[in-house]
Amino acid sequence: MTVKVAAAFILMLFFLSTACQAKLSSSFYGKSCPKAESTIRTAIRTAIARERRMAASLIRLHFHDCFVQGCDASILLDETSSIQSEKTAGPNDNSVRGYEVIEKAKSKVEKICPGVVSCADIIAVAAREASAYVGGPSWAVKLGRRDSTTASRDLANTDLPAFTDSLDKLTSRFQKKGLTARDMVALSGSHTIGQAQCFTFRDRIYNASNIDAGFASTRKRRCPRTGGQANLAPLDLVTPNSFDNNYFKNLMRNKGLLHSDQVLFNGGSTDSIVTEYSRNPAKFSSDFASAMIKMGNIHPLTGSSGQIRRICSAVN
Repeated sequence: MTVKVAAAFILMLFFLSTACQAKLSSSFYGKSCPKAESTIRTAIRTAIARERRMAASLIRLHFHDCFVQGCDASILLDETSSIQSEKTAGPNDNSVRGYEVIEKAKSKVEKICPGVVSCADIIAVAAREASAYVGGPSWAVKLGRRDSTTASRDLANTDLPAFTDSLDKLTSRFQKKGLTARDMVALSGSHTIGQAQCFTFRDRIYNASNIDAGFASTRKRRCPRTGGQANLAPLDLVTPNSFDNNYFKNLMRNKGLLHSDQVLFNGGSTDSIVTEYSRNPAKFSSDFASAMIKMGNIHPLTGSSGQIRRICSAVN
């Protein structure tokens, strides 16, 4: 009898485990909100058509959300008496963008399926749509995340990568989130459509030794030694509006704009991955999609955890 009870208990745990794993599914809204993804897609495409730069911003928004507390839309919460907003954390303040785009997509979805689709899922779908719109890969987004009721500015300040990070520090940050060095390099490839503010690369273009002289000279035009802190510059000068593998080709020519970019190809353990992606755009595209799926699975809230926010910037 005891053996049977134990066996039944183990079987129950197996089914509970399977059920938990099944909570994130690409068909999660198949019955509850079948037009969710197409509605989000339309909103995201409209936003990027209006401003091409928004594609990179939405991919980055997903990244900065998932690295703090998991993919739970905590990054969207505004400051309140009980919430320390992640929006004002050092890596996000006056840097992360796209909040209003997600909010608009949420309002569109709420009109057809009120209280069904989470803001966390909208961020994940938005990143996929942003990539596809500018020529990058697409992938099946696993859905079923719920929204957090908390945020952590402290974790945002400690867990998010910094533009001054060494290769070892970057690798460690990604490993703590369950991501490999290959995932890290692939995800960094999205910088091919990104832009950076002058203060993030000033030290590199004026003081670094591992930088192409002509490249540094060109970048100094938009980034003086003093002033111009927020002046923007594309991370990839060649094809700044297209998702391709030029980012990796640039690194091999010492034309990485950020210190944290160039460390990926600087005589270290990730040089071979950068070289591979520079020669094989299809492999980069495939690995990027896989890494985005993997990143989107970092500690999601499912089942009865969290909530489905009615407005993404505030808890219900």
